[in-house]
Amino acid sequence: MLIILSLAALASMLLTIRATELQLSTQRYIFKPLTTVLILTIAVLQPELSSSYYKWMIVAGLAFSLAGDVFLMLPADRFIAGLASFLIAHLFYIAAFLFDTGLTWIWWHMLPMAFYTAALLAILLPKVQAGKFPVFVYAVVLGVMAWAAWERWMQLGHLRAEYAALGAALFVASDSALAGKRFLGDYKHAEVAILGTYFPAQWLIALSIF
Repeated sequence: MLIILSLAALASMLLTIRATELQLSTQRYIFKPLTTVLILTIAVLQPELSSSYYKWMIVAGLAFSLAGDVFLMLPADRFIAGLASFLIAHLFYIAAFLFDTGLTWIWWHMLPMAFYTAALLAILLPKVQAGKFPVFVYAVVLGVMAWAAWERWMQLGHLRAEYAALGAALFVASDSALAGKRFLGDYKHAEVAILGTYFPAQWLIALSIF
């Protein structure tokens, strides 16, 4: 079932990117949320090898990501609503990633993501015309999410934690590409960069359950 759902998610992702590149709105409205639904289904159907808490925090994060997907693809500008949905998703991911690491964090593990977040905000915030504070908060939470996944991998060292860390890194790449398009200006094949990292990120995070 995992292989079938993963292949279906891959096909749906490719169709989403194709529809976006060719400006086929109807197909994009179908395949973009469908891809996330398939990844969400992967998470829901997986056995709870780590913990029930971890699994359902990830499922909740994927559910709010689905809401964010819908908001961001609507014809009207629902960027703040989409941002809020993904912010909540990241809070669920953080709750999952920090669940079994306790309070034994290594402070210098935070530095790479802290530097990256600071650099990203230094570039983006001067270009944000409205909503600087939500963008700032989102970037910080995104950075914390990526650090939490990395910290978990460093402490636990197993393959599931590695999947989450790689997924978090791809999520940062995707959101950076999205922020660049929105605030710095559109660029060629932007959606390939955004969606081509976003869906694999969510898929890897879903795989981290088992």
